[in-house]
Amino acid sequence: MPTLKYLAAYPPHLQDQVQALLDRNELGSVLARKYPDRHAVQTDKALYDYVIGLKTRHLKNAVPVTKVYYDNQLDLIGGTLGTNTFAVRVQGSKVRRKNEIRIASLFRDTPAPFLSMIVVHELAHLKEKDHNKAFYQLCCHMEPDYHQLEFDLRVWLTWKDTL
Repeated sequence: MPTLKYLAAYPPHLQDQVQALLDRNELGSVLARKYPDRHAVQTDKALYDYVIGLKTRHLKNAVPVTKVYYDNQLDLIGGTLGTNTFAVRVQGSKVRRKNEIRIASLFRDTPAPFLSMIVVHELAHLKEKDHNKAFYQLCCHMEPDYHQLEFDLRVWLTWKDTL
């Protein structure tokens, strides 16, 4: 029986349900019924426009984002699905701040709600650096089904590991 590494923090009864679906070879079809469509955000430019659209809608006063792209180098084994990098540079008497959001390339082939969830997660880091109560409240403000989507994404990743 494979370990459910993406679901390790969830209660045993949920892990058992996912494991039962895996054992019966039904997890993929359950996910396909719940999330039948893939998104159309395939290029870095489209991803940038998508992220900036969400930021404009929900975080107008947050620091600007200078670059957004799909990253082939993000390590799923380490649990990194997206990152925020903040660089501060002094140029003469001016301080320049550069904010980048990188999304794991696997999100090119996921259902649209999963892309939304990871983008919302990374955007929330513009306001809240830590994964604290305020951070998750902000995520839920931008994506009301955030917690369910995070769980479903973890189930999807578990299923992808078995392919």
